[in-house]
Amino acid sequence: MRLEHYAVIDSLVVEFGQGLNLLTGETGAGKSILVDALALLLGEKASSDVIRAGAERAVVSAVFEAEGAVEKPLARILEQNGLSESDDGTLIVRREIAAGGKGRVFVNNQPATVAVLRLLAPHLATIHAQNESILSFDGPARLELLDAFAGSQLDAVEAGFAAWKQIRARIEELERGEQDRLRLVDLWIFQKREIEEARLESGEDDRLETEKRVLANAEKIYNAAMNAFDLLYEGNGSTASSLRAAQKQVEELVRYEPKFQEALAALETARISVEDVGATVRDYAGGIHASPEHLVQVEDRLALLDRLKRKYGPSLEEVIQFGGDVARKLSEVENKDEILRGLRSELAQAAGEYLRAARTLSKRRAEAARRLEKLVEAEINDLAMKSAFRIEISTSEESAGWTGAGIDQVVYMISTNPGEPLRQLEHIASGGELSRVMLALKASVEAGADATSRKEREKVKDPASRKGREKRGTQRTLVFDEIDTGIGGRAAEAVGKKLKALSRSNQVLCVTHLPQIATFGDHHYVVEKKEDKKELGGRTRTTIRAVTGEERTEEVARMLSGAKLTETSRKHAEQMIKANG
Repeated sequence: MRLEHYAVIDSLVVEFGQGLNLLTGETGAGKSILVDALALLLGEKASSDVIRAGAERAVVSAVFEAEGAVEKPLARILEQNGLSESDDGTLIVRREIAAGGKGRVFVNNQPATVAVLRLLAPHLATIHAQNESILSFDGPARLELLDAFAGSQLDAVEAGFAAWKQIRARIEELERGEQDRLRLVDLWIFQKREIEEARLESGEDDRLETEKRVLANAEKIYNAAMNAFDLLYEGNGSTASSLRAAQKQVEELVRYEPKFQEALAALETARISVEDVGATVRDYAGGIHASPEHLVQVEDRLALLDRLKRKYGPSLEEVIQFGGDVARKLSEVENKDEILRGLRSELAQAAGEYLRAARTLSKRRAEAARRLEKLVEAEINDLAMKSAFRIEISTSEESAGWTGAGIDQVVYMISTNPGEPLRQLEHIASGGELSRVMLALKASVEAGADATSRKEREKVKDPASRKGREKRGTQRTLVFDEIDTGIGGRAAEAVGKKLKALSRSNQVLCVTHLPQIATFGDHHYVVEKKEDKKELGGRTRTTIRAVTGEERTEEVARMLSGAKLTETSRKHAEQMIKANG
């Protein structure tokens, strides 16, 4: 990830590793600036306020390594938006914010839009931060989370819904208002008659254009053809005569020198070719007849074809196709009642197939919801929150609520304190609580998805097939900011363990103030704010650096004891890192 002239950052480059990445630093150092910058690359609204004072623009860019199940959807989004994939399979995203609020977006170094970033975002990263965790947690996202846990297969439901929707659209088209239908029928009858009376033939316009050129230049073409015939075959000293004379001389040579046999054969071939061309142009010239009357007929026909192409399609083939479509529509109108009966029968059959698939999906979701409730509640209670957690699924078989994801709506309900009523997860006031709940949810879903994946792999005996299934696992970047608010001790250690577990199948970035969490990291980065005294006014800059070994121990010790380090805090830090590493 690279940031230039962004907030208090001049230029910053950081490469996060696989597994759990921890970001620590003093309060106000700018740890959340990195999270905010990543949010811009995921399509969040930009403001020119983030441009560093004195700079013309701020630039944020990142390189994502797409793996497993996200590769196909990312490739599909790029293709649908006219963007090319990179040679090495990475996804390069760059966003420029200029003064005045204007900006530019690039994907794989090609111009794109913020809307494209929002399409890509769900497959790249999810940010769970104070007051931001729930921004994308809408109805479809809630269903998707439950389906990920349940291992739901939506193909049958999606196909059933698409078939039903297509038939319904045809019925609605046929059931338009009577007045509109009659008006369209009159227009269709006129269009059909006009196209039919023209008796169009595919490719006719190209053929007539050629004929027009010949008729308009008949005398020139005839003279050119006959002159060519004379030079090649008929006239004195023609090419054919010269070749025949040359053949006789070479025949004489062959009598004494056999090596000229090939040359003699080449001359024979050339003579035959010249005579063929001569005969062809002679025959062509014989078929040319200057006819002003026929030329007028051809020009009139071309004018008719041009008029039809202007009205019904840029090409003659499209005009012919348009006429066929109009004829089909008229046939449907004339046989409307019979066609509608057939379509309604098809619609009922399609609806039945869709509902069967949707009910099967609903049953699986209900069973998975009960399991997920218990898991999430246990996970949340490990994080110093005495909470009750429920998943409410409302199912409606009314067609108005049908979608490609089924007939269910999911709401996550929680009570964060004993005795309080259950409320929707989105309505939790505390950002810290919300982030911890999202962590518990994600950890539970990942645990369930891993279990489902293992069961599927066990069913597959072929090792190569198992390997293929393992590669299809979804891997994204999950960002947790300020999830340690108001906790410590055992709860903080539980948060660290859950983040560590979650990082086994996802890249996890976590901003934390707690040493108990920091010690679980696979990679540790320190964000620092420094004053550059060389610059006039002592300008402040934020930097980031990876810490390992003794430096990491020092940072954890600082988090334990504050600015003043002690030997006791160093030893404690060393023990914690060793225990949780």
